[in-house]
Amino acid sequence: MRRSLVPVLLLAALLSGCTGSGAADSGLPSGVFPIDNRDQAPSLSGTTLEGTSLDLSNMLGKVVVVNFWASWCGPCKAEAENLNAVYSATKGQGVAFVGIDIRDEKVAAQAFQRAKKVAYPSLYDQSGVLLLKFRGQAPQNPPSTLIFDRKGRVAARFPTPLTETQLLIPVQTIAKETA
Repeated sequence: MRRSLVPVLLLAALLSGCTGSGAADSGLPSGVFPIDNRDQAPSLSGTTLEGTSLDLSNMLGKVVVVNFWASWCGPCKAEAENLNAVYSATKGQGVAFVGIDIRDEKVAAQAFQRAKKVAYPSLYDQSGVLLLKFRGQAPQNPPSTLIFDRKGRVAARFPTPLTETQLLIPVQTIAKETA
């Protein structure tokens, strides 16, 4: 009897770990991790679509919204306006935005940024090397958005397209944190 419970208990443990961040229990917006349950974000640096170097470690002290996207991704096209709106509304609160264009052709990605009037930089990650640094945190297909707190920890994760409100509330909540 005891041996037959082991698979059931393992399954229960796995399922309890996959039910979310615990944000609902902590009073935080959905997708936001409690302060004491945040992992340090991996180091991210590279070349932007504009050809300049960008290192996210230079953004410590700011809340950083990282959006994984691609020009061929329909939901990415739909959420671009929402990301721009939240960027405009929060940049004065110590919030920065960085896109990560994955598995894409550079010319198509640059055209996407121009057409959608993206106002913040995007790292070019055609090979997916930057995406791989987020195993378990960012899905392999865009769009996906992570929010880093001011200490460079992953404070929130959204594996689906976001509306303006779905992103604005967590960004403002994290921007107000003092810990």
